[in-house]
Amino acid sequence: MKTRHRLPKNKATPGSNKSISGRPSTPLKSPKPEPLMHGITASSKATLVGIADQLGLSPTTVSRVLSGKGDRYRISQKTQQRVRELATSLNFKPNQVARGLRLNKTATIGLVIPDVSNPYFATIAAHVTTEARRRHYSILLCDSQEDPRQEIEAVHLMESRNVDGLVLCPVGLTREHLVGLAAGERPVVLVDRFFPDLGIPYVASDNFHGAKDATEYLLDRGHERIVCLQGLRGCMPNEERVRGYRAAMEERGLAVDENLVAGDAFGERCGYIETKLLLRAAGGFTAIFALSNQIALGAIQALAEEGLKIPDDVSIIAFDDSSYAPYLAAPLTTVAQRNAEMGQIAVRFLLASPASHDRSQGLLLPTRLIERQSVRSISRSAATTMVHPSTTGAARQEALAPMSAPETSPASPKRS
Repeated sequence: MKTRHRLPKNKATPGSNKSISGRPSTPLKSPKPEPLMHGITASSKATLVGIADQLGLSPTTVSRVLSGKGDRYRISQKTQQRVRELATSLNFKPNQVARGLRLNKTATIGLVIPDVSNPYFATIAAHVTTEARRRHYSILLCDSQEDPRQEIEAVHLMESRNVDGLVLCPVGLTREHLVGLAAGERPVVLVDRFFPDLGIPYVASDNFHGAKDATEYLLDRGHERIVCLQGLRGCMPNEERVRGYRAAMEERGLAVDENLVAGDAFGERCGYIETKLLLRAAGGFTAIFALSNQIALGAIQALAEEGLKIPDDVSIIAFDDSSYAPYLAAPLTTVAQRNAEMGQIAVRFLLASPASHDRSQGLLLPTRLIERQSVRSISRSAATTMVHPSTTGAARQEALAPMSAPETSPASPKRS
């Protein structure tokens, strides 16, 4: 016999609308949100029109206040405060997409740099971002990794995102893809690397005079066999720095030994490899002029591995300063660039009205030589004494004797 199990009479079956008492139950309803103002509640999305309606203002006035233009349009501080307080209480977020479609603006600036890991370009990017934010613009950043093809892709991406302007630190080897930018309506500014006849405004360092000053600094301290560790061949900063190096040598009546002009990239690897190779080449040298701080780091590592001390054995100077330069074992003498100012000026060029300046103008910022302790003065006899890796141990010490004589000796060189 089967046993039937009955449910208690005071229990409701699943799906039943009866309560435990047997009476029909009333479905629970969420409480209605309290209205915060006319047309807007705590659970609904605040709109600019709704805020304007609540405050008795025009949507245009509210828009100007929330976009940071209240002072420009002489809106009273009291009104601006009312608008901001209500917008904050409602967690109002402007619809930037809709605003961009309506005004054909995105409040976005595209930024393309060749190496985001390079402290020099990272500093430029940081100051471009700061200046853009101060002017209520966001930044869309791309890293071309020193590859012209990736740079072209990045430029196309920026155009597809309809950025309001483009700050470009080009690789600097090709210009064909920039011709269309020069003829277009979207403002573009080149930073650090540029093409002077392209018709695009630019801001960069005075690389020629900066390199000439650095080379003259070494020449003034007795160095004549000076290595020039260059960066990316063909790009404007590198070519101008090499030109400055050559000009300084030629003005002193010194022929440039082409074997001492070496390198093909601005990174540490270039400095390391080229220094290793030069130390094994004929001729020798007493000083190195590295055309970037990254190149200098590679050269310093190579010298250390060969047991050579800076500046006792080899002097070194770098183009571009860095935060770590004063803290190296031999604080590094450098040519400082104004990369922070470059970033700020680039944004100002970009956002300036076309009538305010010549859109094709360029600006070269002066450099500054910072003297530290990586360069020593040498006598003429010491300048002719070159060291090679084969002269190690006692033989190397003997070869270095004229360079490392005690400073108390009348014939000893002075340290810088």
